[in-house]
Amino acid sequence: MSTDKKDKEILENDINLPTEENTKEENTTDKDSSGFENAEELSVEQQLEADLANEKDKHLRLFAEFENYKRRTTKERIELFKTANQEVLQAMLPVLDDFDRALTEISKSEDKALLLGVELIHEKLKSTLVSKGLEEVEVRKGDTFNADFAEAITQIPAPTENLKGKIVDVLEKGYKLGDKIIRFPKVVLGN
Repeated sequence: MSTDKKDKEILENDINLPTEENTKEENTTDKDSSGFENAEELSVEQQLEADLANEKDKHLRLFAEFENYKRRTTKERIELFKTANQEVLQAMLPVLDDFDRALTEISKSEDKALLLGVELIHEKLKSTLVSKGLEEVEVRKGDTFNADFAEAITQIPAPTENLKGKIVDVLEKGYKLGDKIIRFPKVVLGN
C-alpha cells in the first residue's frame, strides 16, 4: 500500500492532478487574479465615465455657445432691419429741409395754388418718411438746452432774462429713427 501511495503522489506531481492543497492554492490565485481584474475593470469604467462627463461638458458648452450665437445674430438682424433705411433717410433730410424753406417763402407770395401744391407734396414726402420710422426731435425756442438731444451752434446774448441758458432759436430740425438720433437739431443758445 505504501508503494501505491508513493506511486499516486508521483503521478499527481508529474501530472499536476488537483489535490486538496492544489485546489486551495488555485482558488486563492483565482481570487487574486479576479480581484485584480475587477480593479482594472473599475479603472476602465471610471475612465469611461470621466470621458463621458468630459464629452457631455463639451457638448453643453458648444450648445450654449451656439444659443448665444443665435441670440446675437437675431438681435443684430432686428437692429439691421430697424436702421436699414438710415442712409436713405439721412440723404432725404436736406430735401425735407428745402421743402420747409420753400413753404416759408411761397407762403409770403399771393399764389395760393402753388402754395397748396407744394404743401401737398411736402406732406406726402413727410408722411412717407414717417411711415419708414423717421421722427422729428422736438426742440422749441425757450426749451432748456440738453446736449444729448441738440447741438449748440453758437451762443448769443439772451434777449430776455428767462432765455439765459435756454434755446433762443432752432436753425435746423433734428430727426431720429426709432430711438436713435440720426441728425441732431442745431440750435442757438442764450447767454
